[in-house]
Amino acid sequence: MALPKHRIGKTRKAKRRTHQKATMPNVVECPQCKGPMLSHQACKGCGYYSGRTAIAIKTA
Repeated sequence: MALPKHRIGKTRKAKRRTHQKATMPNVVECPQCKGPMLSHQACKGCGYYSGRTAIAIKTA
């Protein structure tokens, strides 16, 4: 099995990993309840998506 002949430096390793970073999720305002929600997903606060009820939310 082949082994590396030289040590990989910190800078070379960092250059290779520049695109392996975590990204923030795209949070938009819900048009129904005006709360934060992930885009293209049903709102966790009111259950609406695309102008209609997508999921039923239980209230206490």
